[in-house]
Formats: sequence, C-alpha cells, structure tokens
Amino acid sequence: MQWTDDGVVLGTRAHGESSVILELFTRRHGRHLGLVRGGRSRRQQPVLQPGNTVHASWNARLDEHLGAYVIEAGTSRAARLMEARAGVAGITLIAAIARLMPEREPHEGLFEALELIADALPEVAVAAPLIVRLELEVLQDLGFGLDLEACVATGATEDLIYVSPKSSRAVSRQAGEPWKDRLLPLPAFLRGGSGADVAAIRDGFRLTGHFLSRHVYEARGLAMPDAREAFIRLIA
Repeated sequence: MQWTDDGVVLGTRAHGESSVILELFTRRHGRHLGLVRGGRSRRQQPVLQPGNTVHASWNARLDEHLGAYVIEAGTSRAARLMEARAGVAGITLIAAIARLMPEREPHEGLFEALELIADALPEVAVAAPLIVRLELEVLQDLGFGLDLEACVATGATEDLIYVSPKSSRAVSRQAGEPWKDRLLPLPAFLRGGSGADVAAIRDGFRLTGHFLSRHVYEARGLAMPDAREAFIRLIA
C-alpha cells in the first residue's frame, strides 16, 4: 500500500533512538500516523513541528499496518506559532480537536480548516471565530450537528439568537424569551452575521463547548483539553 498526500502536523512521539511516530491530518486520508525514520535528526525535527504542512509519502505492506512516512517540507509555520502564547495554545487546541476524528477517515474540509487556522494564528481575533466554526464542523462530522436554520418552536428563520441545550436547535428571540436563562446564546457570526466581537466569540465557544462536552468528551471519558481554556483566556 502506498499513497502521497499533504498533511498538517498534529504531533510526534519518540520511537527508538532516532525515529518518531508522526501524526498528520492529511487532505485525502484524514488523521493518519506513520513512522519517520531519523525523525529526531537536526534536519527533520524543524519540519515535523505542529502546525507545519508537509508533503508525505506513506507506504506499508498492508493497509492496516502503521507504515512509514517519507516527509518533505511544505509550509513552515511552527517558528511563528511558538513565538506567542496564542500560537502555542491555538495550535495545541486545533490538534486536540482534530484528534476527535477517527483515524484514516477522509475529511478534506477539516484539512482545509486546519490550514486556514494555522495560517491565521497567532492573531486571536482572526483565528478564534474560525476555531468555533471548526468545532461546529467536527460536531457535524461526528453526527452531533447543530440545526441553526430555523426556530425549533415556530419554524421562523429570522431573529434566531438562542440554541436549545437539549435539542441543539435554534430558537428565535420571541419564542425563547420565557426560557432565555436556560438557553445558549447563538452568536450572529455563526449565521452569516457581520463581525465577531469578544462577547460573541466567547458565546460561540460556550455553545460548541456544551455539545462537545456532552456528546464527545464525556461520552469518551475524556476531559476538555486544557489548551481550550488557555486559548479562550487570550481572547480580548
């Protein structure tokens, strides 16, 4: 088995004296691991840093084997990301989000989103709304998508400002007024509205965090990644 693809580096772990297990999120092959021989060398280490995009050739005798990568440098972002707390927290967060996806399941849209966010970091004001949308897309791909198109109570498609924490469906201002303290705010930027200020971005993270926690992290016995709260604290 053999293929060639582009991939965003999510992380590495040491293997033996000189090699690493490299975790990529690839364009056509999804989240995929492989062995990089000599991956701890001075030449390879700067290339295999989280946030970089690389050109990867993978081969294995059988498809289910770990296999081995041959890596060429692509887009280097890691040095820029490591210079700021927002860059470190942001790239750590999107790697954690990407790891929620099953291995070897293609999601080209997620690959493109990861590249877009990695390019935007460490600019929090630009990257943060994109990360909220990434979390929404991951929920959708995992089968827990939110319905933000019409009010669950009335069918109205205008003035949708809440989301029901139980049904994960939008609620209009009028229908939600009696229960607004129990509903989650729906920021306008998630429905094509202009701009995303600090309050709206925090509302977006609160919204996606509720459903990620309930449907994904708690269901898998996992804690919400520390990098998520670290990144949210930097939104100002």
